[in-house]
Amino acid sequence: MTQFSLADLERLIAERASATAAASYTRTLLDKGAVHCAKKMGEEAIETVLAAAGEDRAHLIAESSDLLYHLLVVLKARGVALSEVEAELARRTTQSGHAEKAARSPG
Repeated sequence: MTQFSLADLERLIAERASATAAASYTRTLLDKGAVHCAKKMGEEAIETVLAAAGEDRAHLIAESSDLLYHLLVVLKARGVALSEVEAELARRTTQSGHAEKAARSPG
């Protein structure tokens, strides 16, 4: 099986974003705006949570795939690169999770 990464998915989303809405679901989502994309991601997040609470591993994998796709579409809609999110994750992992959370500003 070939390795497929989130960076690969980000590139695919960028390619599909330049297609027409008739040819691309990604373009259709982006044409409806970032708020619509975020709402769709929220729906997928709920479906992922429900799948995680269940016993069907394949369903959880499928819903997680949907969620990651929609997250990357939201990032695209807002002009945020995956590398920026990865940099933030790298920054956060230089300390324990408890210390990192305590260092965040309240709110």
